[in-house]
Amino acid sequence: MRPYADEHDWLTIVHLPSYTPHLNPVEGIWSLLRRGPLANTAFSDDDHLERILRRGLRHIQLRPNLIDGCLTETGLDLSHHPTTPQEGQ
Repeated sequence: MRPYADEHDWLTIVHLPSYTPHLNPVEGIWSLLRRGPLANTAFSDDDHLERILRRGLRHIQLRPNLIDGCLTETGLDLSHHPTTPQEGQ
């Protein structure tokens, strides 16, 4: 991976700890689903669960502000591109 990154100046590698749910915006999506359509629901079968998940994900998909909120909650600045290599690179 290092040789590939060295050949492509547009690519920035950031090493993250192995388990960082607070930096993963998908955790926010799951949280929205758990507090919303999945809350207090006894699913009759796998198809029922799938229907409810799809409906919940569609609800989130149609509301970009929810997705933006999950990204913002991580505290990561997705627009910043460092101009100098980070330590250890």
